[in-house]
Amino acid sequence: MLLCELQTKDVINVCTAKCLGRVMDLEIDEKRGCICTLIVPSKGKICGFFLHECEYWIPWCQVCRIGSDMILVDVNEKEVMHKP
Repeated sequence: MLLCELQTKDVINVCTAKCLGRVMDLEIDEKRGCICTLIVPSKGKICGFFLHECEYWIPWCQVCRIGSDMILVDVNEKEVMHKP
């Protein structure tokens, strides 16, 4: 699967059934050559403009399943939220 394919899928938290957004970037472990983290910008809106106030850094081990149109994750949103 290509990064551009991951970026078209909605990331859904199975704990809350909330759509967190779409994958913006990946963190890759260069030594092991594997994905460590999915980076998903949060949805924010001020005066009609979309802004990314923070990002969800979702550890790869918390990805439950990747389907044809969504990625299911099992996360505590407060624990994986980071300010850019």
